[in-house]
Amino acid sequence: MKKPISTLSLIAFLFISMIGVSFAVEQHAPEARKHAQLAAQHGKMGHADVLVKHAEEALEHVDASIKVHLEAGEHLNKAKTHLEEAIKHGKMGHADVTAKHTKEAITHIDAANDLMEH
Repeated sequence: MKKPISTLSLIAFLFISMIGVSFAVEQHAPEARKHAQLAAQHGKMGHADVLVKHAEEALEHVDASIKVHLEAGEHLNKAKTHLEEAIKHGKMGHADVTAKHTKEAITHIDAANDLMEH
């Protein structure tokens, strides 16, 4: 006969799972900022191809953050728009334009982080 899962075991499992999910979610915004910053740096150097890779990585993290942090949605959506523009212009080789968009994305990621911390 199967033993039923104890309530305490179930609560402990759910608590540990929530901590893991929360930790993973909280890592998205810092990772988005890191990659957006790297994209901006490569944009200043004229490395459009490397910029695109970092901007795409930042965009993935912003998208993941948007799904969880509704309170910061406005800033995250603006960051997403700027990253999409950076990627578009980076693929055209316009590194100078992409640097501007990645800087704007960083501004909005930082604003979103401020909202998520409160």
